[in-house]
Parts: sequence; C-alpha cells; structure tokens
Amino acid sequence: MYDLLIQNTHVLHVSHGSEIRVLRDHDIAIQANRISAVEPVGTIQPSDARQIIQADGKLAMPGLINTHSHVPMVIFRGLAEDVSLEKWFNEYMWPLESNLQEEDVYWGMLLGLAEMIEAGVTSVADHYFYMDQAARAVQEAGTRAALGWVVFGNQGQAMLDRTTQFIERWQGAAGGRITAWLAPHAPYTCDDDFLSASAQRARDLGVGIHIHVAETAAQTQASLEKRGITPIRVLEETGVLERPTILAHAIGATPSDIQLLAERPAGVAHAPKTYLKLAMGSAPVVAFREAGVPVGLATDGAVSNNTLDIWESMRLMAMTQKQAQASPEMMTIAQVLHIATRSSARVVGLADQIGAVEPGYLADLILVDMGGAHVQPLHSITASLIYATRASDVQTVIVDGKVIMRDRKLLTLNKEEIIQQVSQAMRRLARRVPSQRIQVYNP
Repeated sequence: MYDLLIQNTHVLHVSHGSEIRVLRDHDIAIQANRISAVEPVGTIQPSDARQIIQADGKLAMPGLINTHSHVPMVIFRGLAEDVSLEKWFNEYMWPLESNLQEEDVYWGMLLGLAEMIEAGVTSVADHYFYMDQAARAVQEAGTRAALGWVVFGNQGQAMLDRTTQFIERWQGAAGGRITAWLAPHAPYTCDDDFLSASAQRARDLGVGIHIHVAETAAQTQASLEKRGITPIRVLEETGVLERPTILAHAIGATPSDIQLLAERPAGVAHAPKTYLKLAMGSAPVVAFREAGVPVGLATDGAVSNNTLDIWESMRLMAMTQKQAQASPEMMTIAQVLHIATRSSARVVGLADQIGAVEPGYLADLILVDMGGAHVQPLHSITASLIYATRASDVQTVIVDGKVIMRDRKLLTLNKEEIIQQVSQAMRRLARRVPSQRIQVYNP
C-alpha cells in the first residue's frame, strides 16, 4: 500500500549526464518519505494508495534547492537599496543586524520559508545567526534545510563551541530533514587560526563547512596583494577544503583555484541576482562545470536579492552566462536544469537523495501548472521552465513524502500570523546606526 499517489502528471527527468526528458502521462507512487514508482498512467492501481492527488497534466519535477541564503534576513527587505557593496555591509546590513533578536530569526525564517514553499523551494542551505530558532522554524514548516550558524573570527573559541553545540542538538533532527554545518563567515572576517580551528572542529564532528569566499574579483586581488595567495587558497591551506564545503559566490576564483576545487569535495553556490544588483561581477560558471566543480542555484539574502525565488536565479544564470561567454549557445537548457536539480543537490551534500523524481529518492517534489497564458503554446516544456515559468505557477509542494502546500494553500504555516508578527517589529529592525555595526567589511 502506497501512502500517496500522484495521478496523471508529466515528469521532468534529468539524468546524471545532463540529458533531459519529459515523461508524459505518468503516475508517481510514494511510500513513507521516498518515491517508490514512476510509471505510465494506469499501471498503478488507485486502490493501492491511501491518498491520491489528481495532477491533471501538471508537471512534476524535483523540488527546487536554494544552496545559499540568509533566509531570516527577509525582515530587512528593502532597507539597503542603490548602494555599493562596501556601503551595503558597513552602513546598512551590519548596522541593521545589531538590532537582531533571537525571536526575529524565528519569525523571519518562517516568513522566508513561506515565500520559498510558495515558489517550489523544498530545501535551503541557510547561513545566519541564532540558528536554533531557524531550525525550530524548519521543523514546523516541514521543509528540508542545511543550517549553519555564522561565526566571525573575533567572536573566538567560545562562539565556535556554541555552534558545535547547535550541531549536536540539531544534526539529523526533524526526521532527518535538518542537517547542520559549521559556518565561519569568510576568510576576510576569520583569520587563519580560526579557519584552521573550524576545519578541525568539522573533522571532529564529521560535518561540512558553509562559507563565503572570493565574493568579487577585487577580494581575490586584495588577498593576492596582502598575502600572495587567493582566498580559495587560504581555505586550502587552513584545511577547510578537506571537508565537504559550500562556497558562496566564488566570483573571484582564478583558473588555478578552479582546478584546486575540482580536486576537493567543494561546490559553488551561485546567486546571480545579487551579483547584478550589487555590481559584483560574473562568476565563471562555465569554467566550474567544465572542470567538474558542482554549481548550485542560490538566492543569497533578500536584502541583496529582494526575493527568495529560485526561478529568477535560474533564468538569470542562464542569460548572464550567455552574455559573459558572448555566446547564446552556452548554458543550454539541459545544463541549466541539471544545475537546478542534481547539481544543486550535490552542492548541499544530498546527491542521490534529492534533485530527481526517481524511485529511491526522497519524495521532495513539486507540481507546476504549465497552463498559463505566459507559457502557451507549449512547444517546449523545458524552455518554458527556465524562461517563462513564474513562482506562482507552483501548485503543490511535497517534502519528505508530506504535502505541505496543495493548490497554493500552505498546510503547515499560518502566513497571515507570520506577516503580522514580522510587521510588528519593523520600526525596531529598521533603526540604522553605522557605529553600531556587528562587523566591518574590509577585505
């Protein structure tokens, strides 16, 4: 007996080798938290299922994966506009975060999770503060998350110990939906001794590391001038790259850096909307892929992106890489969808667990309505997914075999209450005193 049967759907199939197919008119059977069968319509008997969802020709595809975000930062959305990267950090974001309280992270995480569920994002690698509150929100929302508590080097050993305790509390929690990572902020905010201590702690705990690195070419140049090595080489010399590593951005990766990363268990989280908005440059996604370095889609935080919409990241990645390579033949449909699914799963450490609608995979999937005027006539479902689909086209979201949104209705979260709670804190959160910033950006 199956727990859930999705009837009459088309299924997006992405192979490990980036080949894509749409399996038309199929049924999907789910037992507990895994996909049991994907078969042509009529093969699986409805009487064999406890619950049935009639898909009515919608497209079933893997739930989207956000490989790097600061989800609770949605509480500051719209407060740092039209400023340089240096001002964004020193005069806006880090002063604003001096207002942060633990409960803000809980309500901000819930708001961001609601936004992502409505956009078909089922998994997120989050990188923020007070992560017990973020984990609490994930547990309630029913989503999947890789959570890292951000630490600056000047917070010292005591803070590293505190994040270790967070990992011990939450690793494998929520029925396995939560994984916990160490999260030193960046090489320019953590000295070598702190990075080495973090790498050793990650080895002791058996966990990965989620970190910003080489966010711009200027950061790489500054490191070369000061130290004679790149920020990515710093991570190598301090032992960070010996652990599974999520590298946020890596825009400033050099050719030798890319070759190094190809030999390490590292993946790159790519957030093109942030790069465009803050004029940070373009990451070498094509070169990463050619070297075998996995790349995943990301939004970054909502103060630099304004949304947590992976559909935007997907199409912007495709178009900015074509522009950067001066070739519309680069970043093909198949490559983009592979990055959005299997490659993103690999970046967050869940290769062969999520990122595919296949028997044996965790049942994290979404149903997308392809009937809107903005995608018709539907000559190519896959082209429309990248270049025409909207977040609001996501109709149903399933995570770990549980339906958490059905027909656009959130089933685990009270969106109205969440918005009300966040709105009550707006005035306090928006106070900005540059001298009270939590950190200084000086790469």
